[in-house]
Amino acid sequence: MEAPCQKIVWDVLPAIRAAIAVELVKHGVSQVEASRMLEIAPSAVSQYLSKKRGYNIEFREDIRQAIGVLADDLIKEDIKGTDLVKRICSICRMLQDDETACISTKCKGL
Repeated sequence: MEAPCQKIVWDVLPAIRAAIAVELVKHGVSQVEASRMLEIAPSAVSQYLSKKRGYNIEFREDIRQAIGVLADDLIKEDIKGTDLVKRICSICRMLQDDETACISTKCKGL
């Protein structure tokens, strides 16, 4: 049996990080700088961008917008450390509150 927290760690969090990394790079942030902002390894950002990790969930529009706002705030340096974790947790909770929040079968039923 797979616990809901396992799905979050293995599927949801990487998908959220991947989406944030993609948004940062779209806005001209380098992969190295994106890794610093997200406090993850540069290799993780590279894998997110090449869809080797974190690509199996499609988010609905309001979640994509929340991810975009978070990326904008990271670029403006309006958030760091604990605030980043809280914001990612907030996006994750949006997914947990609504089973239809993401389309992938790996995400349904959190």
